[in-house]
Amino acid sequence: MSTLPPPEEAAGQRSTEHTAAVPPPYPPPPPPVAPAQNATVDTRNERLDDGINRCPRCGATDIQLRPSAGMLVCLFCRHEWAEARLDESVTTSGDLASLRGTIIGSGAADISADANAVITLKCGGCGAEVIVNTAEQMGARCHWCRHVLTVNEQIPNGAVPDAVLPFTVTHDQAVAKIAEFAAKRRTFADRTFVREFTPENVVGVYMPYMVVDANVSADVAGFGEIETRRFTRGSGDNKETFYDADVYSVDRHVDFTADDLTIEASSERANMNAAVNTNNIINTILPFDTENAVKWNASYLTGFTSEKRDQDVAHTTPVLEHQLLSIARAQVVASIAPYDRGVRWEQERLQVHGTRWLAMCLPVWLYSYYHEKNGEGMVHYIAVNGRTAEVMGSVPVSKARLLAASLTAGTVLETLVVAFLAVS
Repeated sequence: MSTLPPPEEAAGQRSTEHTAAVPPPYPPPPPPVAPAQNATVDTRNERLDDGINRCPRCGATDIQLRPSAGMLVCLFCRHEWAEARLDESVTTSGDLASLRGTIIGSGAADISADANAVITLKCGGCGAEVIVNTAEQMGARCHWCRHVLTVNEQIPNGAVPDAVLPFTVTHDQAVAKIAEFAAKRRTFADRTFVREFTPENVVGVYMPYMVVDANVSADVAGFGEIETRRFTRGSGDNKETFYDADVYSVDRHVDFTADDLTIEASSERANMNAAVNTNNIINTILPFDTENAVKWNASYLTGFTSEKRDQDVAHTTPVLEHQLLSIARAQVVASIAPYDRGVRWEQERLQVHGTRWLAMCLPVWLYSYYHEKNGEGMVHYIAVNGRTAEVMGSVPVSKARLLAASLTAGTVLETLVVAFLAVS
């Protein structure tokens, strides 16, 4: 990354803030990168292709997650185990600088327009056929032999991702976090919310995300200013401040890699309409330790709800590029510190050499509350990261209590000011 000091930038001129100038051209582009063919990585958990997840010790199929350990537990013999980590079979780090083209996990492949949410599983125990609606659940029990059948085949409807990151925060821990969060905001919370607040109703949800690695180059160009003199003219209310500054043409080039960027893969969650809900708070509990995600096994979802991915790589690419540009701007901040008046970027260019896309279910404890006031309703959410216990949320506020508090504070300040003037 270029770190030239101001004297070595393009020639400058003494100017004021309003001086017009022609933006600098883009810096010369980097050498072209040889194109790479798009590739698909098979992430299927082949051990579960028959739809039956058997306990390695006793062969029972009644299995669910024990969140306190992040492990699967057999409800018959109490044996615990975990699926293999995804990065043991799919390279997700360490070679990002050589990433070329677009690599997509088989669970992140484009959703087929004619894919059906209702699928039929053939029981490996007795041969009976069991119907599962993947829009509502990812498993069912055979009504003849009681085997638990789970949807583990990567059907083309977005229901089965490449990996899942298991819960490690328990329900009781999530309830305590949410209760603590709401208690700190109780003073100004709407009284109806305070009366109806029931943190025990928190629900564990697996949210669909695209997790992306990228190998990127970026160029930014603009103008930087270094102040040389500051002075004022006029007096009283007509006083105005002026300055002189040297203006420099500034351009920077940066090469970088991004590891495990998370992007919403649900169009409903990606649509952050603050007028009707506060689901944007889910982004505030990032990041997740996605490097610990394991190969997909629907048994991790037993006892939890989940949302299905409905966005493909093409839908989420603009969001990825926006995040990458933000990273590029952050990468060059240290090199523009000498410009005390700041740098105004006029042009930006992003070149993505390679990406790797994986679909992943990430764990979130979610408390929702529908608040209606004067005929207008809004859904408020409090979310807890199912791995780190990070909590953030929205609580409906009582405007009357806020106004009373502000008036009280104002009265106290006025009293203090009057007392101070009287003493002086």
